[in-house]
Amino acid sequence: MKAKLLIAVAIMFCTSMAFAAGPIIIDHTCIDIYQVPIEYINAAKTNLHIGYGFTSHGSQIVSGMSGLIGFMNTKTGYPQNLFAYNSSGSGGALHLYEGSGYDEGGNLSLDAGYYSNWVDKTRAFLGAPNASGRGSSRPEYNVIMWAWCGQLSGYSHDDLYNMYINDMNQLEQDYFGVTFVYMTGHSDGSGLEGTLHNRNTEMRNYCIANNKVLFDFYDIECYNPDGVYFGDKYVTDECNYSGGNWAIDWQNAHTEGVDWYSCEPAHTQPIVGNMKAYAIWWLWARLAGWAGPEGTDTTDNNPSIVTNFALQQNYPNPFNAGTTIQFSLPEKSWVSLTVYNLKGQVVQTPLQGTRTAGNHSITLAMNDLPSGIYYYTLQAGKVSQTRKFTLIK
Repeated sequence: MKAKLLIAVAIMFCTSMAFAAGPIIIDHTCIDIYQVPIEYINAAKTNLHIGYGFTSHGSQIVSGMSGLIGFMNTKTGYPQNLFAYNSSGSGGALHLYEGSGYDEGGNLSLDAGYYSNWVDKTRAFLGAPNASGRGSSRPEYNVIMWAWCGQLSGYSHDDLYNMYINDMNQLEQDYFGVTFVYMTGHSDGSGLEGTLHNRNTEMRNYCIANNKVLFDFYDIECYNPDGVYFGDKYVTDECNYSGGNWAIDWQNAHTEGVDWYSCEPAHTQPIVGNMKAYAIWWLWARLAGWAGPEGTDTTDNNPSIVTNFALQQNYPNPFNAGTTIQFSLPEKSWVSLTVYNLKGQVVQTPLQGTRTAGNHSITLAMNDLPSGIYYYTLQAGKVSQTRKFTLIK
């Protein structure tokens, strides 16, 4: 009974956008559907009312969600149709209203690349803000999300702010009872030097520094389910890269119906639809109050063999004055560890230099900083990961 009460309290606050303590970043590290507690899946179905505007690329998420229902029905310990969703939330399903796609006259039509249509459509869908910060026409809706198609590939830095971030901020202020989910644009084959990568990086950094909710659509496309990185190999939305197609290769090496399931996500391969479905349910659970897994150990079990880049959660956490951070490198790399405060300001850069392949650790002394929540980012070559920690004095 006590546990249920705590979940209910968390839900009550989270559905009112109680995320000022830090950002929620959903990326390739959030695709283990078995880590998401069933009680928070049910909490999401009970408490979230979502409006989602998208066109073809954004449909990958709902295509994956549709296939996930039957796939998880075959898994021991999971109730039948646990992952069901529909446009009204009827029958105990998740309430996910899908926009009208390319029908410009419909609700939440087109996508985030059509400016100012997506802003106008959001306001028309919700209605004028009421005293609770919800829309007066549809006060039940508490989550709004818009996907991109290919438009972000042509945006400048100023375009990103003038036609997306600034308007998202204004919507958040006007509808303070609604969670607005930011999203990156899909991969386009232009690589790390491309405009798309730069805009997505700016988007991600902005969301981390300003405590936003981000579904990192692009990041998920840059990794296979084993965490192997392809973002530096000119990966496309279809998962083609300079050495082949990572998704088809992974599917061929794994068993359909056991390791992955068939679905038909537009422009890409089934496993990408799988991964985005897993990640979006991870997001719904987070918005319903789940804090995420604590203390996950992402280091290879054999310390002499490291196959993937990994940044572990610090320990202890929360901590007083000092804490230890461990990380793993698959190859010799130049690395940089940076600590940020909630304003996105750099407060420490405790590590910069070349490190060999293998497992490493570093102890931070933060006794000269005030209590609060901080973030640390490890950059190794062209990849990076970010985690949150808490200093208590």
